[in-house]
Amino acid sequence: MNHSIQSADRATHLKIVFVALVAGFAVASFGIAARGNVDYSQSAQVIKAGKPVALTSSDLSMVR
Repeated sequence: MNHSIQSADRATHLKIVFVALVAGFAVASFGIAARGNVDYSQSAQVIKAGKPVALTSSDLSMVR
């Protein structure tokens, strides 16, 4: 058994690549399955600015 990736042979490297691919596929599959049938359609809601307001006195501190 090789305890270092540098001294590993070709078969060990292929095993590592295979396990990484299987794990990546499993994570991607889980993410797609967990998403479900969610409706992502969005309706645009436009918010228009109201009339300007002038404050003559306030207890709030002014920040410039």
